[in-house]
Amino acid sequence: MDTEAQEVQGVVDEALPNTLFKVTLQGGDSVLAYLAGKMRLHRIKVLVGDKVLLKLDPYGGKARITRRL
Repeated sequence: MDTEAQEVQGVVDEALPNTLFKVTLQGGDSVLAYLAGKMRLHRIKVLVGDKVLLKLDPYGGKARITRRL
C-alpha cells in the first residue's frame, strides 16, 4: 500500500481554534492543517505568516504541521 505522506511547504494564512490553521501551499492550494504532537509537546508557536513544513494526508482533507521554517 502506498500510504506515504507527502511533504510540502506552505505559509500560514489564518489561525483557527484548537491549533488548526489555514495554510496556502506552494502550488496555490489551501488546506486545513493541525499542529503535530511533538510541536504541541515542546510548545512551538506557529503564527500567521510563518513558513511551515506539512505532511499531507494521503486520503485528502487535512495536513499535519511538522516543522516551522
